[in-house]
Amino acid sequence: MLLQALQTCSSALTAYILCIAALFGAAMGSFVNCASARLGSGESVLKGRSHCPACGHVLGAIDLIPVAGYLLLRGRCRYCGARIAPRCLVTELLGAAACVSLVLCYGVTLQAAAYAAMLFMLLAAALVDLDTGLIPDRLILMGIGAFLVYALFQKPVLPALLRGLLGGFAASVPLLLFVLLADRLMGRETMGGGDIKLFFMAGLYFDWQRAILLLIFSCLCGIAFAVYAKKKRGAEFPFGPGIAAGAFATALFGAPLLNWYLGLFF
Repeated sequence: MLLQALQTCSSALTAYILCIAALFGAAMGSFVNCASARLGSGESVLKGRSHCPACGHVLGAIDLIPVAGYLLLRGRCRYCGARIAPRCLVTELLGAAACVSLVLCYGVTLQAAAYAAMLFMLLAAALVDLDTGLIPDRLILMGIGAFLVYALFQKPVLPALLRGLLGGFAASVPLLLFVLLADRLMGRETMGGGDIKLFFMAGLYFDWQRAILLLIFSCLCGIAFAVYAKKKRGAEFPFGPGIAAGAFATALFGAPLLNWYLGLFF
């Protein structure tokens, strides 16, 4: 009976933690969506309350409930009836899924928090990239700042910083060299500098082996997104979403995949 009670308590605590993670992730996804829209339009991110982009009406509490607010309002502004972009719901669901996945993989740890910070920065960069074709330097600097805070809590600090720098260079330098060669051969710019800087920021959170996986996953995701975009819109697809998806895959599957691969030889 005691063992059963302990198992029930443990299951209930796990469910509670996952619910909190989902709510936090959805709320952060909502904030990231709003912040990215403001960055793309040149508005201040922190000044001014959230408002409907169609009628400008300040949103109330029910409008700002992640996921549930969108569903209750049936995807429309309750003041003017304008359609709310589905990406609001998608971004909130992605935020919830990211946080729940990280907690399941790493528990309630500093590493999970660091990966969550990285992924939300990348998600914001991906959304701005989709809207404008540009990646704001401030998001990259914020991601680097979050890594430095994370590294300061590691003991010893210096090896953690050096490991991060090695990961950042492992993710960005090979791509930079390839892009410089491609630019020279094709006589035009083949990739923006923002993508390379974003790779450096994301690579800081991984060791050099997983940083290489980040580069591979991101390229595969970027190609898949580009093919999908060409079929749907007949247009080029920004690389930011591919980097964000690649970083998410690396955070979840990078270590197990490397262990499996190295186990084939050692």
